[in-house]
Amino acid sequence: MTINTKHLAAFILCAVIGNAQAETNWDMPTPYGDSNFHTVNIREFAEDVKEATNGELNITVHSSGSLIKHPEIKNSVRRGLVPIGELIMSRLANEDPLFEADSVPYLASDYDEAWELWQASRDILAERLEGQRLKLLFAVPWPPQGIYTEFPVETGDELQGVKMRAYNKSSERLAELFDAVPTQVEVPDIPVAFGTGRVDAMITSPSTGANTRAWDYLSHFNHAQLWLPKNMVIVNAKSFDALSESAQKAIDTAAAEAEKRGWEASKAETDAKIKIMEENGIIVSEPSDALVERLKEVGAAMEQEWLERAGDDGKELLEAYRAR
Repeated sequence: MTINTKHLAAFILCAVIGNAQAETNWDMPTPYGDSNFHTVNIREFAEDVKEATNGELNITVHSSGSLIKHPEIKNSVRRGLVPIGELIMSRLANEDPLFEADSVPYLASDYDEAWELWQASRDILAERLEGQRLKLLFAVPWPPQGIYTEFPVETGDELQGVKMRAYNKSSERLAELFDAVPTQVEVPDIPVAFGTGRVDAMITSPSTGANTRAWDYLSHFNHAQLWLPKNMVIVNAKSFDALSESAQKAIDTAAAEAEKRGWEASKAETDAKIKIMEENGIIVSEPSDALVERLKEVGAAMEQEWLERAGDDGKELLEAYRAR
């Protein structure tokens, strides 16, 4: 039997291309540990993509900043060092204030408000990312942020001079407005930071408090519900466009499911992690009237500062949110 060499070459090329598609592997850096509900959700997202693409795309999740540290994840995805990654949205506040809208105190302090803010801001944030050759896949909020200390906080005056862990521009500014000393510390480093005296207090979620065993170095959690910051998953646009149309559709579908699942998981996480902290000796309290009044004053000041930075786009975003 005579074999047409042109047909053979074409067959081999198709086989190579098909095999390459079947073996496409993406490394995905994430900042948080395996037990964190964000990481759990993302691992399920990766499994959904693998199943929907019949193994054409495999996403390997690297948790706890083990592959790329949190501050470098966004730029690593943008530059194509990795095709996909997760980061807290407000980390981009210095380059664009719109990304910290979800971290303005009391602008959106429960899940319903947070969802409406997300719907009002999603398109413009996706557009900003597109300008950097990035595609926004989905976003999931942390539980409402509270105040962790070694003493009761009744008015906010107690925070004066305290070294407070910060993780974004808003938490840093809030600490400053309470005359505390903000110190940037990533989640995996929290226990060491407290153990070495680098920080004495922190603003974070019940999830992070429980996951980092806050009862080992703190005694009080004030459930102030300041804001619900979101983590987002982004993908390099060139890497996404290189996939088959069916794989792209599978990612978009899995992302929509991950967002829905993640929001529900966040709600459940709040009560579950507060209960764990109480069982381990943390004194959980609601903010006093005096503290609420002080926090709202600080929130109003921070909202005005944010509007000055965000300009007309920020004003339009807030108008769209409040009109919903």
